[in-house]
Amino acid sequence: NPATGAVSAQLHLASREDLDAAVAAAKAASEVWGEYSLAKRTAVLFKFRELVASHVDELAALVTAEHGKVLSDAAGEIGRGLEVIEFACGINQLLKGAYSDQASTGIDVFSFRQPVGVVAGITPFNFPVMVPLWMCPIAIAAGNAFILKPSERDPSAPMLLAKLWTEAGLPDGVFQVLHGGKDTVDGLLTHPDVDAISFVGSTPIAKYVHETATAHGKRVQALGGAKNHAIILPDADMDNAADHLSAAAFGSAGERCMAISVAVAVGGAADTLLGKVRERAEAIKVAEGTEPGADMGPVITAASKARVLKIVGEAADAGATLVVDGRDFTVPGKEDGYWVGPTLLDGVSTDMTAYTEEIFGPVLAVLRVDTVEEGIALINANPYGNGTAIFTSSGANARKFQRGVHVGMIGINVPVPVPVAYHSFGGWKNSLFGDKHIYGE
Repeated sequence: NPATGAVSAQLHLASREDLDAAVAAAKAASEVWGEYSLAKRTAVLFKFRELVASHVDELAALVTAEHGKVLSDAAGEIGRGLEVIEFACGINQLLKGAYSDQASTGIDVFSFRQPVGVVAGITPFNFPVMVPLWMCPIAIAAGNAFILKPSERDPSAPMLLAKLWTEAGLPDGVFQVLHGGKDTVDGLLTHPDVDAISFVGSTPIAKYVHETATAHGKRVQALGGAKNHAIILPDADMDNAADHLSAAAFGSAGERCMAISVAVAVGGAADTLLGKVRERAEAIKVAEGTEPGADMGPVITAASKARVLKIVGEAADAGATLVVDGRDFTVPGKEDGYWVGPTLLDGVSTDMTAYTEEIFGPVLAVLRVDTVEEGIALINANPYGNGTAIFTSSGANARKFQRGVHVGMIGINVPVPVPVAYHSFGGWKNSLFGDKHIYGE
């Protein structure tokens, strides 16, 4: 439990024999499940959706106990997962084939979609319900079997998902959870009977997953890390911008690939913005996620806390100003928890680790530029391209930003532009490897 530092359970990791057994079961199940009618498949999906909706509180409690995010955040991620289940319930429309009459004399041609077979999902600690639900409902609705390899840091919620799939009537072997470390990941990436890989995690591992799995003939979507910027123009509604930036930077303790970790203040926007974000950062209630009114919990591990403190210290040593310093924060009575308070840095430069690295903690770095064009160039020079935002009341500048910035998901006065389930989530550059975006068509 990251809020207390106390060990709550022990997790047994899979052996190679466990992995081989899981893949064999998935392969056998996929051959049967793929022949189920669409009506029978979607009946299971509808039932699964109802079961997840009725277990939101139980799932959220498991997430909070092992990840540390507050209960409202945990419930929010389950809500986003439900959107994808609902989208998968309507998969029939997307699985229709095509037909050409009289393509040649007396010859008609038709194409149809078939299941891939066995799909493995390798998911991160920060969204132990939502990210698996980005993957498995669509894979299963399309007739595949799915093996989930969740993070070993918060493994309990995925186990409840497995139970709910069974209660929904999914045949044995179609959805399995396989706990493990690097050996298990490598086994899935190279196993001849695993046909596709879906991954969300850091950029170095995403590149490794993509290269290894494609070398073994698999279809791959691999989502990597991010360094998401928000540009704030002087004509923005500063209260609105500060509200959104605080939520986007400090929500879920910053442990989101769509967190805003860099604010690019244009011209005279910086001082006003800093004052307003500071007020909001200092008002955030940091506490164990089950405490009423808690806004933010701890980071996931002691190592994560140490890394955040190191990067913040390096920025201060390099000349950044600590407007809000969360390094010494603790919760009375829970001093062994992995606490970091909201942290606001001004005067950050592009050569500081606070800018070059994905911190994955509650830290907002502020950079100052003179023009929106300079801000766009700054973002485009960054190797990541997951999400970005602009805060402005100028339609012309919003359009210039939208068309000029090389990032996959863009918000206009929207801080975390995560698409709804019937659009695709997908970054550019070092934030996505492979040509398949996650969820959506």
